[in-house]
Amino acid sequence: MSKLPKVTVVGAGFVGATTAQRIVEKDLADVVLIDVVEGLPQGKALDMMESAPVEGFKAKVTGTNDYAETKDSEIVVITAGLARKPGMSRDDLLLKNAEIVSGIVTECAKVSPKAVLLVVTNPLDVMTYLAWKKSGFGTKRVLGMAGELDSARYAFFISEEANCAPIEVKAMVLGGHGDQMVPVPKQTTVKGKPITEFLEPARIEAINQRTRDGGAEIVRYLKTGSAFYAPSSATVRMVRAILENRDEIIPSCVYLNGEYGLKDVYCGVPAKLGKGGVKEVVEIPLSADEKSALHASAEHVRENCAKLSV
Repeated sequence: MSKLPKVTVVGAGFVGATTAQRIVEKDLADVVLIDVVEGLPQGKALDMMESAPVEGFKAKVTGTNDYAETKDSEIVVITAGLARKPGMSRDDLLLKNAEIVSGIVTECAKVSPKAVLLVVTNPLDVMTYLAWKKSGFGTKRVLGMAGELDSARYAFFISEEANCAPIEVKAMVLGGHGDQMVPVPKQTTVKGKPITEFLEPARIEAINQRTRDGGAEIVRYLKTGSAFYAPSSATVRMVRAILENRDEIIPSCVYLNGEYGLKDVYCGVPAKLGKGGVKEVVEIPLSADEKSALHASAEHVRENCAKLSV
């Protein structure tokens, strides 16, 4: 039997545990689920493994509180951090989650120096920049999950409006994972047809705004937590693309060094993902307004990065 790659998921909360579950159920990798809370990752890992006879997966998930067990991971997915509460923005989590992510990255870089770091903790773009700085890794090996999630939300909302299956929508959202994300309607299609050809501008803008508020809408419903099914799904698509060297183009939070006229900032754009992380930043045509909005979003990320002591 061929040996599966090893993936660490840091944080055994809803996002982390669901990410671990999706990875092992797809037999993509053996997973080490780590958390600071004693018993939490062990209990969730045991529960998942007891589903293996029913689900039929061969991959293994192990729960631990010890970073030594994460040694030589190919990918480290960082989900740990505080979740939003109603009325909070992602930026409100900045300083506390920066402290958490800094500690995680330091530990993981020691034991898995060749890993790809995939950041999910909010505020996403700032935490990805912090992970890059703290790890000392090359920029290609540090990226964040957000664009795929925002694009998935955009696609679902459009599918409701167009009365079609969500899978028939190909959506594109750029920019930071926050209130200034940039949906790109001309790059968003239903059955290959741009939505600008059959949806009124006012309807498109309403869907754009709902996408920006997508996470907050779920937080308002849940009241004591934030989204985890769609975030874990988006994360696992990226994990699969990297592990299987798929060269798949996925909207991701990546380091920009001149692309889209932006430098030294992490921001959401399409990127080709494969072995080793980011293989290529893909530049798509943008209108002047879209490019301006992308630059404003990146500037907001840059301002928040400046608040960190890195």
